[in-house]
Amino acid sequence: MSSLTVFLAALATMLATGLGPLPFLVLRSVGRHWLGAANAAAAGAMLAAAVELAVNGWSGSPLRTAIGLVAGIVALRATRRRVSRRDHLHVGRLLGTDATHAAVVIVALTVNSFAEGFGVGVSFGHGGKLGVFATAAIAILNVPQGLAIGLVRVPRGERVLTAVGWSLFSSFPQPLIAVPAFLFVHAFSGLLPAGLGFAAGAVGWMVAAELVPDARADAPRPEVTFVLALSFAAMLGLEWLLLRV
Repeated sequence: MSSLTVFLAALATMLATGLGPLPFLVLRSVGRHWLGAANAAAAGAMLAAAVELAVNGWSGSPLRTAIGLVAGIVALRATRRRVSRRDHLHVGRLLGTDATHAAVVIVALTVNSFAEGFGVGVSFGHGGKLGVFATAAIAILNVPQGLAIGLVRVPRGERVLTAVGWSLFSSFPQPLIAVPAFLFVHAFSGLLPAGLGFAAGAVGWMVAAELVPDARADAPRPEVTFVLALSFAAMLGLEWLLLRV
């Protein structure tokens, strides 16, 4: 596995974020119900990825994986808390409360992108099949993230292409972090279980603390549960296919 392959995989996940705001090119608005369903699908995909990362790390070292899991949760939670305290921002054409809300969404997704990029790099450090699986899951996650940025910017006067630009910016850390993470765990293979655990903890926290609550806020709980379960099963099916290749 080469660094170029890892970079291109992470670049693909970044570009997937730019697809989120594109529905606004043909629709005047996108209902939050659809965002709820998209977040539920992303939650299922990312939950499957987190489970797979944790299982692969656990098989190498349960203790190091557990330490990584806790560290991933704590790191992402602490960073997200600091971001949410920012106030009085000016973002493009947006001012006051609109700017603060848009900035919190964008910065939070950018922070999450560090964990996602790390997850891509560490996954490829464990093997190509796990890397492809994690890349597919994160790419699926990034589409509703881009849609979320579009929802907080386009209805408030921003152009669609500007929202696409902000969406890509929010995922820019992914290709930057993926390669160093891949090289690090490749050179220090003993730390791979901790790295897998960290990625699993960060991704799991995003699912439990952000994606699922956001989905339930925008769509009925039975629908969220159904879509999440369907997405989770589909990703497990993708994993099964990869193992047979």
